[in-house]
Amino acid sequence: MSEIRDTLRVVCDELARCTGRIDAGAVGAAVEELARAPRVFLAGAGRSGLAVRGFAMRLMHMGMAAHLVGEVTTPSIGKGDLLVIGSGSGRTSSLLAMARKAKELEARVLLATIDPRSPIAELADVVVAIPAPSPKATAGSGVLASIQPMGSLFEQSLFILYDAMIVLLMRRSGITAEAMFARHANLE
Repeated sequence: MSEIRDTLRVVCDELARCTGRIDAGAVGAAVEELARAPRVFLAGAGRSGLAVRGFAMRLMHMGMAAHLVGEVTTPSIGKGDLLVIGSGSGRTSSLLAMARKAKELEARVLLATIDPRSPIAELADVVVAIPAPSPKATAGSGVLASIQPMGSLFEQSLFILYDAMIVLLMRRSGITAEAMFARHANLE
């Protein structure tokens, strides 16, 4: 039992250190982008994509027009819309192609990544850097160490970042959890 508790403590400590190093100004800029976007399109791959899906759900609960890229009901992106990408490496080819297309169509791009100098970051209007390790990212010396495998610390931190951004959007707009719950799925 103590090994389990020790491991949980270390993982939670890693999350606190990692999220504690995310730049508040970048998060503020991301919240501004979200607040003014007429429509929000969201994309991510693998486990980062799971965090992105959770974020899309909460944006919908807030009453925002949020669409997951690749779903059959997702409309076309256009001028002034916002593409949110979660990508540890910032170089996943399919996500890079989406960012390029969004910029071509005069949409804005918001990226959460480990590598703020990645190809997607170069296209993004706002970049939120998460200093977590990943074998796919090449961010350099500012990245924290982790006992967890692969990109786990990034993916967990991404989910927490997105949930914190929801809280900030709620405060900004005056939307309550009760109002959000009224939009919760009811065909379960």
